[in-house]
Amino acid sequence: MQRGKGMKFVGDSRIKASGKMPNVPKDYSEYPGKTEAFWPNFLLKEWMIGSIFLIGYLIVTVAHPSPLEREADPTDTMYIPVPDWYFLSMYQLLKYQFASGPFNIIGALVMPGIAIGALMLVPFMDTSKERRPFKRPLPTAFMLLAFAALFYLTWESVENHDWEAAKTQGAIREEVEFDMESEGYEIYSGASCITCHGDSFEGGLGLPLVNTGLTVEEIADIAVNGSENGKMAAGLWDGTDEELQVLSEFIESLNKE
Repeated sequence: MQRGKGMKFVGDSRIKASGKMPNVPKDYSEYPGKTEAFWPNFLLKEWMIGSIFLIGYLIVTVAHPSPLEREADPTDTMYIPVPDWYFLSMYQLLKYQFASGPFNIIGALVMPGIAIGALMLVPFMDTSKERRPFKRPLPTAFMLLAFAALFYLTWESVENHDWEAAKTQGAIREEVEFDMESEGYEIYSGASCITCHGDSFEGGLGLPLVNTGLTVEEIADIAVNGSENGKMAAGLWDGTDEELQVLSEFIESLNKE
């Protein structure tokens, strides 16, 4: 029996005692000054580094909190959910005709499954020991193709999506008390304003109407002539002037706390 530093090596009768065993590592005692105890030296250093990263992560979290949206409303059919950036490529893929509608299964399962399966099979199809990319055309081509597809689909999704509308839809909105039996709300719901601006003025296809800061005259003008930013088209109001006045005063009252 041979004794090492903190370890015991027991001889095996099936192995010849004579002859050197090249695969047996040297004892740590042969490297003075180059080793240290696992406890507490090494483990303490690991904990210190981990603590630094944890504290830094917490500071970033507090300084830049997650951009939360309003509480989910299952009755809001106007809300269009958008995935996080790393799933935008799949989101864009499902917009194409060959991967949407009746072919949704192709875009959701078949095409991603083929892509992932091909990447998993690359190590088995390419057994070369060469490490240079240009000497390994098959895996290099697969990786470049996957990167190009992800980059293009993500770019298209970002460019073609109305992020301003998505931000408005998901914004945490202020709630306001109002009388659903009032004449102003009856005109609001009867004039189809509720379709775009929501039954609680939370917005949808149209902008929220709570705390807009607009005056009665400005609200009436937008209802008839539309808004300058194009968020509301002109010619949608088809009621009387008296009804428009009542409606404008009702919406203006929503600005008050």
